[in-house]
Amino acid sequence: MPSEILAPAGSFDALVAAVRCGANAVYLGGKAFNARRNASNFGDEELKKAVDYCHARNVKVYLTLNTLASDSELSTAYNAIRSACESNVDALILQDVGLAALVRRVCLSVPLHASTQMSVQSIEGIRTLEKMGFTRVVLPRELSEKEIAEISAQTDMELEHFVHGALCMCVSGQCLMSSVLGGRSGNRGLCAQPCRLPFGINGKGGNNLSLKDNSLVEELDRLERAGICSFKIEGRMKRPEYVAAAVTACKNSLNNINDYNISSSLRAVFSRSGFTKGYFEGKLGKDMFGTRQKEDVEKAASVLSGLQRLYDNENPLIPVDFRLTFKENQPIKLTASALEKTVEITGERAPEKALNKPLSEEDLTQRISKCGGTQFYANKTEVDFDSGLIVSAGALNALRRDALAALENEIIGESSYEVSDFEFEKNPHFAAKFAYHARFFKENQIPDNLNGISRAILPIEVSGETVERLAEAGIETAIEIPAPVFGESEKYINKLTELKKHGVSLAWVCTLDGVGIAEKAGFDVAFGFGTNIFNSLSLDEAEKLGAKDSLLSCEINLGDANKLGGDIPRGVMVYGRIPLMLTRNCPVKNKLTCAECRSESVLVDRMGVEFPVICKNGASFILNSRSLWAADKKSEMRNLDFGLLYFTNENKSECEGLIAACIGGDTPQGEFTRGLYFKNVL
Repeated sequence: MPSEILAPAGSFDALVAAVRCGANAVYLGGKAFNARRNASNFGDEELKKAVDYCHARNVKVYLTLNTLASDSELSTAYNAIRSACESNVDALILQDVGLAALVRRVCLSVPLHASTQMSVQSIEGIRTLEKMGFTRVVLPRELSEKEIAEISAQTDMELEHFVHGALCMCVSGQCLMSSVLGGRSGNRGLCAQPCRLPFGINGKGGNNLSLKDNSLVEELDRLERAGICSFKIEGRMKRPEYVAAAVTACKNSLNNINDYNISSSLRAVFSRSGFTKGYFEGKLGKDMFGTRQKEDVEKAASVLSGLQRLYDNENPLIPVDFRLTFKENQPIKLTASALEKTVEITGERAPEKALNKPLSEEDLTQRISKCGGTQFYANKTEVDFDSGLIVSAGALNALRRDALAALENEIIGESSYEVSDFEFEKNPHFAAKFAYHARFFKENQIPDNLNGISRAILPIEVSGETVERLAEAGIETAIEIPAPVFGESEKYINKLTELKKHGVSLAWVCTLDGVGIAEKAGFDVAFGFGTNIFNSLSLDEAEKLGAKDSLLSCEINLGDANKLGGDIPRGVMVYGRIPLMLTRNCPVKNKLTCAECRSESVLVDRMGVEFPVICKNGASFILNSRSLWAADKKSEMRNLDFGLLYFTNENKSECEGLIAACIGGDTPQGEFTRGLYFKNVL
């Protein structure tokens, strides 16, 4: 498909700015289930108005339903899907695999786009999305140009990529910092952006979780060659002037126009100490970090009025062909054609004999071609006329206005989507005997005594001898396919193939990439941490994707977890430091080298609270300051099949003691957290 500029529209004013400045598509949210719930967003009537406005100007509209939904919200989600289809949106952007299943159940024809919140980073993940019915994927910002090109070379799926705007420290869809620290979830559309606050390293100050804004506006040709078809601008929370500047800058880039004023205005209207191309160019490190400074804010005021002028008036976007019939004794007729649509308007009267100066073919062509104030401009105008005739200018103007209005309505059209009724019914889940699974970050953590553990989840670099030893002890083993893939698929597939010779055949997957990688290696799968399973429909989808069982999101409360339906076994984390972030750019490297860090560094917030940082597989994990402990709440875990002990930075001896304590249902010692199990995350 031709490349498109995809602009954010957090309000109708921002939408108008995007369209008038030349965006080919916009993405926007309804009042619920979108990752920017604090933007103005669009109610049902506003959504229909927005879609009609865009379609009348040959601009596509993608609706974001890119958050997790609870079972109690599925009826509301269905209403949002129905409203979107009735409004004739061009696609839905989704994160929740359960909501994706719901869309396919009620409307097969609406295109599905996989949100960057799905964390899909590999061709294996894209193959899984294809099976699920997706037609486009929004790739993570963390991918390099080479990694994008390698993916593109292996798929016909549409690839979308962020080219300008805010850059989260965490891989999208893998961030729990806002929800765990403040009860406002990024996966639910209410991220409080705690990462923009000061976080020091080992007592040294700084903003070591705040990256500069991403800007690849100057690299659109490289992105296009790499296989990107949609250039996405971040910013549904930003004002219309920002949208106008970003769209104009992208349009200039595609047209090889160098406009210093727009480039400087784009930086002035919003930046954090400038911009970065770090991930795209594979240049990570200190240069990627930045914060919003006082001078950044002050610069914005000076460019706003100039940027407003970019979208003050309607721009002629659509070429229209006219054919005027101007014959004696016949009512005047005007045919207008654009975008493969044609209308014909017949006037109320025929032209009259001219007493003085008759209208010439040139006169008629000139008058009919005046489309000022509309989104149309005259392309070709044909006139079939008899000479010696005249008609009032008002009659011709009215004929043209009526034709363009009818053509606009024809272009807008009616929705062709058929939406089936939906009644959410679920079979209650009855759990068998409660089991315990233990996940280990490193091989040297695994105790000799694993009494009471039915499954050991092992790091992918584990030795075959360890796998065999655990199997001989009667413990099921699973191999964790890490959430950070980043071009390492083949390495993981080869390692799984090697480990399979030692008797293991189960993979614990953290993203949909893992599902595809496991399939290539001939492994069964269990859904693990990072898959964001939050409702009954997502459990069903996990089962359809071959999951033997599934860990539930640690953002779900126990009351909701106990009520989830379906047959697939499910469990929750009962012990462990919750990974608050998965990041490709290590925050510690903003201050220290790896040799200086020695895997012993911590982030320190304004209150002096320490958050350990551990690194592996080309990524860093920022752990919560306290361990979650829910092992003594087993009696409140009704209809759950297992509890997960999630080991990260504990040593071998600590792991052994914690296993015994958790299985014994001991009360926690020292500082701990109950996580979100007894809260309702927003």
